[in-house]
Amino acid sequence: MGIRQNRGGDGEKQKRSLFTVNHTDRLSDQHRNSRMVKEMKAMMRTRKIFCVVLLALSLTGCATGLLPVREGLKENLSVPAGKIEGNQFTGIRYPFKVTCPAGWKMSLEFPDFMVNLGYDKPSPYDKEQTELYLFNPSTQSNVQIDLTPADAYTVFNQEKIRSLTVMGGSSFREELEHEYGKEVEADVNPPQPFKLNGAQYAAKSYATYSVKGSRREQGWIYAFSEPYQMFILYLIMDKEGTKDQQDVTSIIDSFEFLSKK
Repeated sequence: MGIRQNRGGDGEKQKRSLFTVNHTDRLSDQHRNSRMVKEMKAMMRTRKIFCVVLLALSLTGCATGLLPVREGLKENLSVPAGKIEGNQFTGIRYPFKVTCPAGWKMSLEFPDFMVNLGYDKPSPYDKEQTELYLFNPSTQSNVQIDLTPADAYTVFNQEKIRSLTVMGGSSFREELEHEYGKEVEADVNPPQPFKLNGAQYAAKSYATYSVKGSRREQGWIYAFSEPYQMFILYLIMDKEGTKDQQDVTSIIDSFEFLSKK
């Protein structure tokens, strides 16, 4: 769902499984699933308690008979992620825009404070990078936005997107227990269809929990619009006298995928 700074393997964020009908294709699917899980685990080590986006590997796509449904694209890091003008970000590498609320900052670079929140600082040699970080410097609440090209074969629909977010709950609980022990319990809300501007399909889920007396909300939105997968991941540090909940909502509401149609 951290999300997603330091990639492993060949750097591809997701190669989707194809649920085909013959034995040869099933073996191919198994190979893809194994590879995807390894890649996502490596990727999600960047957010130690946020392996929820591990959900994005095992259930995407449906049978296509190995026939491509789109042109296979690769992430081109020679293209800049985008430009920040005032409180507006406009993507160049990928076509989206988002607005930053007052008191928050935007950065194309990894904010160092996020290391203390469980993120690993990405390497400049990573083949893929998170496009944008938004954060409140006084509370450390943050939002990360990441787009990636879908592979050539996977067919997406709302049910598959929902299935991906469903898997996030158990993954999140496991990572939370690993990080803080069994005494920290999370209330994971079931995923719901979500209206993300410009997305064909989207779903959202979130969990609330407390660490050392501090309440936190961890949320993840997984979406798709041809030909890109979209990940919006956020962490709200609930501190008295702040309006981070409203600010995160405004950031997500301002997000818009700009179709090239």
